[in-house]
Amino acid sequence: MNILKRKILIASALAMLTGAAVLITHQQPVQAGEPVAAPAKAVLSVSTVLPGTMQWPLQINANGTLIAWQEAIVGAETGGLRITTLHADVGERVKRGQLLAELAQESVLADVRRYEASLASARASLAQAKANADRARTVRGSGALSEQTINEYLITEQTAQAAVDLADAQLASEKVILKQTRIVAPDDGVISSRSAVLGQVVSSGTELYRMVRQNRLEWRAEVDAKQLGMVQTGQLAEIDLPGGKRLNGMVRVAAPTLSTSTSRAYVYVSLPQDDKANAGMFSSGRIAVGMQFALTIPESALVMRDGHSYVFEVGAGNKVVRRTVGTGRHHDGLVEITTGLNTTAHVVKSGGAFLADGDLVNVSTGKEKS
Repeated sequence: MNILKRKILIASALAMLTGAAVLITHQQPVQAGEPVAAPAKAVLSVSTVLPGTMQWPLQINANGTLIAWQEAIVGAETGGLRITTLHADVGERVKRGQLLAELAQESVLADVRRYEASLASARASLAQAKANADRARTVRGSGALSEQTINEYLITEQTAQAAVDLADAQLASEKVILKQTRIVAPDDGVISSRSAVLGQVVSSGTELYRMVRQNRLEWRAEVDAKQLGMVQTGQLAEIDLPGGKRLNGMVRVAAPTLSTSTSRAYVYVSLPQDDKANAGMFSSGRIAVGMQFALTIPESALVMRDGHSYVFEVGAGNKVVRRTVGTGRHHDGLVEITTGLNTTAHVVKSGGAFLADGDLVNVSTGKEKS
């Protein structure tokens, strides 16, 4: 019995030794100097932010030209006279009634004196005719003068009165012409062009100056039919001038019709006075047409590569996933995300430019909401 147990123990020991030998034979030996694989390390420490939802102004983008609110043409009201003096030039600010140019007055003054003399003569004739008529009226019915003679005196008085009225009217007309030899500004504003030339003999209606009334400009923006339906008088607008300055304006009026050739309409936006704004400038801008909810993240979370917009979302195991997103409005350091992201995504707030899809990151505790 003891011999049998001893044989069993010896057989078990041999089996264990054989298994160990087989295991050692199949194990790959570690070569000296070969690097041992280390656990993956985080490439960056980041903080994350949750997309926020807020009401933002809904804006439409447009392009247009700065034009004069109203342009006044200053012309000659009388003709055949020579320009003797020019008092204003392009770019000058003028006041209503300010003298801009003068026409020769010699011939007009001579006509004024002539009509003054004619009026004096007519008044003298009227005085004589009136005296005769008064005497005729006094003796009427006494038989001292015939009825025919009395009627002649009365008619002569009326004729003389008409002559006075005519002379007076001619003198008044000539004084108007004399006044028109002084060309004055019809309103406050800025001279935008000058076509008057010293020594030029003008005709009635000849344009001498153009001026921007009250120095008021407005932005004439072009919009399509869909945008036109959203525009209303009184809405606020922002206009970017070519020099980089931004002006705030207000919609004055929107055109009631669209162009048959371009299918676009004009929107006129009143602008404040500014030395950097000049008529003829082509500018872009935005018109606030209402409010709309927006899904937003900080602009620092947005990464631009190859013409596309991306964000990095922290996923399982603190590995980042690159998401392609669509963007919309920008406001106060935030950007609107239109596609590609939901409100539960943990987005890397900044430093995305140093990350690649699948990178491991360290995430700081606490998550912000944009």
